[in-house]
Parts: sequence; C-alpha cells; structure tokens
Amino acid sequence: MHPASPCAAPAHPVNELATAQLFASAENALSVALYHLRQPSANVPGAARKAVQALAALNQLRALPLEPSSPAPAFNVVGG
Repeated sequence: MHPASPCAAPAHPVNELATAQLFASAENALSVALYHLRQPSANVPGAARKAVQALAALNQLRALPLEPSSPAPAFNVVGG
C-alpha cells in the first residue's frame, strides 16, 4: 500500500486523545450497565452487554504501549 493513501493504517500513534476516548468509553459503558441494573425491571441482559463493552475498552487500554518518557495516566477511582 502506498503510505499516503487514505486507507493506510498508521504505525501505532497512541496519543492522549485515544487513551481518553477509550477510558471514557469504558466509563460510559459501566455507567449504562449500572443504570440498567438499577431499574425496577433490572435489565440484566442489557447490563451484561454494556459490561462486555466496558471490558473490551479496558482491554484495549491495557494493550496500549506506554511511552517511556510519559508518566502513567492518573485516573480517579470512585469508591475504591
């Protein structure tokens, strides 16, 4: 593939935006899973789907290569 083509995949540019988007995706999916569980009807299948989405985002975060010069991102843990 020609490197300038729009379909060429970048080498591995991991930036703060991509990390923040994955973190937000995981946090949002967990929030929606809790919402489903807190409903009177307790939508367990919906909560399970969202929990799986959150785990996928967390696995992607874990697989990101960390740059040696940058410190690990600090995330606030609620209730932990």
